[in-house]
Amino acid sequence: MGTTVELSDDLVERIEGHLEEDETIEEFLEELISIYEQEGRFLQEGA
Repeated sequence: MGTTVELSDDLVERIEGHLEEDETIEEFLEELISIYEQEGRFLQEGA
């Protein structure tokens, strides 16, 4: 079961400006989160 996240129209437009050909917003966000996880940014929160 997935979770629905609502994005503002402005944010959607910004994201769409970074999508590669045939890439979905969901795929883009998954990749973005993977990059942040690999760099340890989530581990540094609250420090």
